[in-house]
Parts: sequence; C-alpha cells; structure tokens
Amino acid sequence: MKPLQSDSVIPLYHQLKERLKQSIDSGDWKPGDQIPSEHQLMNDYNVSRNTAKKAIEELVQDGLLYRIQGKGTFVAKPKLMQQSLMGLYSFSKGFKEKGMVPNDVIIDIREVKPTPEIMEELQVTGDEQVIEMKRLRCVDDDPYILESSFIPKRVVPNIEPLKRVGETSLYDLLEEEFNVVVSRAREAFEPVLIRSDESQYLKTEAGKPALLLERTAFDTSGRPVEFCRSIVRGDRCRFYTELT
Repeated sequence: MKPLQSDSVIPLYHQLKERLKQSIDSGDWKPGDQIPSEHQLMNDYNVSRNTAKKAIEELVQDGLLYRIQGKGTFVAKPKLMQQSLMGLYSFSKGFKEKGMVPNDVIIDIREVKPTPEIMEELQVTGDEQVIEMKRLRCVDDDPYILESSFIPKRVVPNIEPLKRVGETSLYDLLEEEFNVVVSRAREAFEPVLIRSDESQYLKTEAGKPALLLERTAFDTSGRPVEFCRSIVRGDRCRFYTELT
C-alpha cells in the first residue's frame, strides 16, 4: 500500500479521502460494502485518528459513504438521479432516457380543503376543493421521492384519470385528458430531515438528509394548475445548474 506524502502541501486527510474515493470509483469497494475502521486506516496509512475520522466524515457528507451506529461505515449506492435545473423537466422521462424503469405508486387520491399556502399558490378560494394525489416515486422499485400534488378541482373535474399516473406522466395526462398544457414552473428547495412517517415510505432512516422541493406549475395562459410538495432522498438524488 503506497504511503501518504507527509511532506506534501495537500493535507493528509484529503490525501486519505482521495485514496478511499478511488477504491469506490474503481469498484474495489461496492455499494453496501463495509470499509475499514478508523483504527485500521490509522494503521494502514500511519495517520492519526483525527485524520482518518475527517476523511471519512467528508465522504459521508459527499454521499459516498454512510454510517450505521454500532456497525460501521459502508459504501453508499450511487446517486440515482442527477437533474439539471436549467429548464422544465420530468423525472419519469429523464429516467426512461437513461434506460431505467420509473414506477409511481399512488398512495391516495382525494378531494381536500386547501390550506392557506395552497390557496395562495393555486389562486383558489377557501370554498374551492382541490385534488390531492399522494404518490411514491420509484426507480427499479427503489423509492426516492415522496410527493403530494395539489390540483384545483376546476382543472381536474374527474379524478378517475389520475389513477393512470405512473402509466404516463402527470403533465402528459393533464394534456391528454383535460387539455391542460404545463408550460413553466417555479420551484424552491430547502434542506430538511426525513420524518419517521416519511421514512416508512422512503425505506430509509428517520433523520436522514433530504430536500423539500416545492413546485408551482402554470399552463400556457399563466394559470397555476398544480402545487407539488416533494421529499427527495438526499442520498439518491442530486440537482445541479450551470452558471454563465
């Protein structure tokens, strides 16, 4: 095993981090494999505990490793989704283009009374009903997003076609069944921790990092037709943009 360069301007923890990352990138360590303990890394690379700990912590923060208390540190699955924010996008279409099999599991579809936030986003009154569609978005049966879409009843007078979401995308269905074309959307992101009730659907531990994504979609006339709240698993998804 090639030793680290103690006389290098590159800190030892960063050198060790890159060595560990190389083992992941090369496939020597596969998703689910347990990596050497801090004590073993100290002996293998002749570094201090703080150096080994910091290298591992940064890889955990980067989403390449994860810890299980009392058991050790393991290689994480690669990011399932890497989505650009440069334009209007569809999760389902994006996965299909990559040869993956998206699958939406509809948990519930019902009429609900809008909250003040939903009233503001959808520009409806408290007397109007909205349709709430709660679904779990999966790829190859691996859950990655827990999503609730709110649609004005005037946009979707008949909820029966919504049961086909999963066979086709929501926006395609709105166009085919209700002549509603989504032309743009406004989104906001916020880091959150997964709650215990959400963890049961997402098959992960409560307290894990996630993104709260809120989207308001508009039709060609500028009318809001959907308000969506999504809990996106931070260990399986990554969003990016380009700056010019």
